[in-house]
Amino acid sequence: MTQHLELGLDTFGDVTHGADGTALPHAQVIRNLVEEAVLADKVGVDFIGVGEHHREDFAVSSPEMVLAAIAARTQRIRLGSAVTVLSSDDPIRVFQRFSTLDAVSNGRAEVIVGRGSFTESFPLFGFDLSDYQKLFEEKIDLFAALISEKAVTWQGSIRPPLVNQQVFPPIETGTLKTWIGVGGSPESVVRAARYNLPLMLAIIGGNPLRFRPYVDLYNEAFEQLKMPVQPIGVHSPGHIAETDEKASEEYWSGYKVMHDRIGRERGWPPMERAQFDQEVKHGSLYVGSPETVAQKIARTAKGLGLTRFDLKYSAGPLAHEVMMNSIELYGTRVIPRVRELLAQP
Repeated sequence: MTQHLELGLDTFGDVTHGADGTALPHAQVIRNLVEEAVLADKVGVDFIGVGEHHREDFAVSSPEMVLAAIAARTQRIRLGSAVTVLSSDDPIRVFQRFSTLDAVSNGRAEVIVGRGSFTESFPLFGFDLSDYQKLFEEKIDLFAALISEKAVTWQGSIRPPLVNQQVFPPIETGTLKTWIGVGGSPESVVRAARYNLPLMLAIIGGNPLRFRPYVDLYNEAFEQLKMPVQPIGVHSPGHIAETDEKASEEYWSGYKVMHDRIGRERGWPPMERAQFDQEVKHGSLYVGSPETVAQKIARTAKGLGLTRFDLKYSAGPLAHEVMMNSIELYGTRVIPRVRELLAQP
């Protein structure tokens, strides 16, 4: 049986460099991102995910606003976050923003909620990092109640209780598709199953098939709950060019800048070229020609039983024009080839 796989793109709205090597203004980066999504829609990409950050090196702090602009200029591509940092947001407002996006896009909205890999939003919005665990646990519990599309009665410790509360606007055609983004915590995998929500695995390094135990855990949790298993997706970085060599050369410098900048904050050593090349060859960097990237995506999809794969195509200062070429190759050559490979016995 042919494995059905949706193929999407994710971006964090990384602040890119112009032709003169200087950083573009945040406003221009956002306008460029909209153009990237319009191209993705044109070439047949299934989904565009826009990340939320609150720091100088990423331009997007309000994904829903950017996605609404994309909705107005596209026809079929599904629109979502990558991810929404639910811990430092209001679940009711998140639901309302995405239900509104769903309305203006004729039912194309979905949301990936998670803890996020950065913590700048906590002090910005007045949350204590010592409440990190409690905030996410209670807010995902409330959000799961909201997407049930029923009047909500809910009580926790982080806000006043809700009693038979309706939230507007409702989703026009059913429910808001909601994924839980997971970076590799077994507890998060089980939580996704407990709330009967699809699982999005963020795999940014190492052999992607090492996440198979998390997939098995997810499946086992649904078996114990006696419910059908929800979809599983993967978010991983990558870049496509006409040849393997060109893809690596285009991607390497921007990826190193991004990796080393974040690494300085987290105590990582600077990335060496040999480490990068090893990750491209054996790890979770989907960098290369259309054939190389398609083969690698197909292996991951088969090995993990995926229903969606999202390529995170932005990488630090990597130029808008270079990303546009990568998007076009992804839609016109990688996606059809992945589907051919998955259709083979």
